[in-house]
Amino acid sequence: MSEITTYTGGIAATNGHLLSLPGGTVLVDAPDGIAGWLKKQNLRVDVLLLTHQHFDHVLDAAAVKAQHGCRVYAFAPFSRDLTLERLYGAVTGSSFSVPEFEVDEVLEGQSTLEALGETWGLHHVPGHSPDSLCFHLATKNLLFGGDVLFLDGVGRTDFPGGSTELLLTGIESKLFTLPDATRVYPGHGDDTTIGRERTENPFLN
Repeated sequence: MSEITTYTGGIAATNGHLLSLPGGTVLVDAPDGIAGWLKKQNLRVDVLLLTHQHFDHVLDAAAVKAQHGCRVYAFAPFSRDLTLERLYGAVTGSSFSVPEFEVDEVLEGQSTLEALGETWGLHHVPGHSPDSLCFHLATKNLLFGGDVLFLDGVGRTDFPGGSTELLLTGIESKLFTLPDATRVYPGHGDDTTIGRERTENPFLN
């Protein structure tokens, strides 16, 4: 059984999931504070997967890459439009900046990813963010879904580029075709399963 450790941090209580595999360690998303937590725990990261670039998921991406020398995978290159920092700065009246990071491999248009000796299925499900990408590790029955699908919920769609129709259609056509036992680790809140959300999620039934 693969070992998963979840760090939750930042103003939006965002999850960063650390997955230990025989070939190395994968970090999914890099919320604020996770770089320091990794250092304190003496943990190493070989690969960083980004489910999308909203600021709360990538604030520590540059620090993690600098500290660990890990490869970064995302749907799109770094984009300040995708981070939402301009939008939130305008709303809050304050200014903040996501430290810029390099995406080593852009995954737009790809259906699979080979990393650390594993084949990951890639499911592009826009609606919450145009670059929302779910990472499916079929051999372990795991799905890292970012802010697409939650326990009893789905991602909000009122951000720029958002679409409720795109989000719900994508979940039903791409995620609900996965096995019921697939365990979903979301960007916020507790984990769940595809089977549970298919039958009980109030936004999809």
